[in-house]
Amino acid sequence: MATTEGTIRLTTAQAIIRWLSNQYIVIDGQEMRICGGGFGIFGHGNVTCLGEALNGVREELPLYRGQNEQSMGFAAAGYAKQWLRQRFMFCTASAGPGTANLLTAAGLAHANRLPMLMLCGDTFITRLPDPVLQQMENFNDPTFGVNDAFKPVTRYWDRICHPAQVIQSLPSALATMLDPADCGPAFIGLPQDVQGWTYDYPEAFFAKKVHRIRRQSPDTAEIADAVAALKAAERPMIIAGGGVQYSRAVDELTAFAETHQIPVVETIAGRANMLATHDLNIGPIGVTGSDSANAVAEKADVILAVGTRLQDFTTGSWTAFAKDAQFISINAARHDAGKHMSLPVVGDAKLSLSALCDALSYTAPDAWVQFAKDGRAKWDDYVAENVRPGNRPNSYAQAIGGVNDLCEPRDRVVAAAGGLPAEVTANWRTLGIGTVDVEFGFSCMGYEIAGAWGARIAQMEQEPEQDTITFCGDGSYLMLNSDIYSSVLSRKKLIILLLDNGGFAVINKLQNNTGNESFNNLLADCPTIPEPFGVDFVAHAASMGAASEKVANPAELAEAFKRAKASDKTYVIVMDVDAYEGWTTEGHAWWEVGTPHISESGRVNEAHKDWEADRERQRRGV
Repeated sequence: MATTEGTIRLTTAQAIIRWLSNQYIVIDGQEMRICGGGFGIFGHGNVTCLGEALNGVREELPLYRGQNEQSMGFAAAGYAKQWLRQRFMFCTASAGPGTANLLTAAGLAHANRLPMLMLCGDTFITRLPDPVLQQMENFNDPTFGVNDAFKPVTRYWDRICHPAQVIQSLPSALATMLDPADCGPAFIGLPQDVQGWTYDYPEAFFAKKVHRIRRQSPDTAEIADAVAALKAAERPMIIAGGGVQYSRAVDELTAFAETHQIPVVETIAGRANMLATHDLNIGPIGVTGSDSANAVAEKADVILAVGTRLQDFTTGSWTAFAKDAQFISINAARHDAGKHMSLPVVGDAKLSLSALCDALSYTAPDAWVQFAKDGRAKWDDYVAENVRPGNRPNSYAQAIGGVNDLCEPRDRVVAAAGGLPAEVTANWRTLGIGTVDVEFGFSCMGYEIAGAWGARIAQMEQEPEQDTITFCGDGSYLMLNSDIYSSVLSRKKLIILLLDNGGFAVINKLQNNTGNESFNNLLADCPTIPEPFGVDFVAHAASMGAASEKVANPAELAEAFKRAKASDKTYVIVMDVDAYEGWTTEGHAWWEVGTPHISESGRVNEAHKDWEADRERQRRGV
């Protein structure tokens, strides 16, 4: 590291890591590194140079050893969610398949607008040894490789071809990850030779820097338009999305709703914006929502959408609302604020809600508010019966209700993909603000355990006395379970509720609901499986160092959960659930699914007609 005056000679890899370790942020008055560390699996594409650099900062940037690159990315996403996008983790993978395994995780982070930095090996920039191990050769473009596949699923992408590039690339990547409108994953490709090349970097580049997340003030004209629309409303409602939490605008949302007495419904990402006991919380909306929220949505004439990208599970593929309802969308991202002919309010949710509240002199009609509250009371009664043990064969809802009764208010709950997002969204009663992570933006099977591990790492930095609880189906477990081992190795305890329904049961349900016969989803219906048998999940989890047990029913699950709470290590509780009779049957909105327009099956033909009958309610906005 010979230096001249004002410079320091470092390798590219050393410069990246030194810079990263000197970036800070202030959260709740406490200054901390903006990067919490990383997840890594070394190979020839990153071990010799990046690995050497990381070894020197093992205390400042702890590196968690991954078991699978995809799950590393999921863990990074779970970490970022827990920190409300104020901090992030990096993932490092080798050239070739190691890096390619991160693609799905990058898609998840992109869809959910989450910061994650990928530092991935690449082929040699000189091309002298080409073709090298794991290189994908493109005959017509030698610069084109596996790493280019990340361009559609990242917000920032660069390939470092010279050590000096990092002086511009790293700040640009971080700026993207911290920007509320453009937040998402950043990818930096690191050719194996360039990683080790040296450059005389300006020492000032590595000076400690404290960053802030921008809060964009709304345009006064857009606020005025929103005020005018709300003043004319006879049946207003608020859709609260995940952006409310990322903007730390929960208090402003609550104050706005209370001041103007406007009913609030939550998206899947926005679950836990309000406690279940708040009298203006009318429930979750959409395809996996509640009768109460969907009844309000159907009648609302003005809809204030805050921090939501209005995906199809929220909107019922745009059939959940009156066709002439006026949307007002508060969002930091212009792209989201203008959807479906909304009156856009482009700006930070916290600042925008405050400005709107100050400018608005209005209270929703009493009869409308009471209609919404009455609907929520009926929905609460339904949920209470739906989660009651013994009301039908073992179900997801019963397991969710049992855990809900026994967990602490600040415990974090994680679910993803399959049937559990719907069941958690519909049946979970929020005990603490910001305590629910249902990954349904990219709906990734396998996030349940890996994402929970990342969330637990962050939670240990914030509220170590609380638990991270994840609900997982047998299909997701078999797809990606190795971070049980990671959690045990790193002493980051998880409580895993493994609910076994014998296959991919929720997709089997969709298959049946569209008139199709059960085929290749449940193990019992796979023609290539002569003799189906269940996995011994208890033994499997125990082999990775977790405490584990199987229970026969929800009552036994409740007792096992108490033991899991008392345990000091990862605990897996397995319970069989019914694949056919265990579903929540109320609270749904229409969802557009491609069905065959013609079939030799009469049931499929009838199902297509029934499904298409609701299409006439679909809004034709943009």
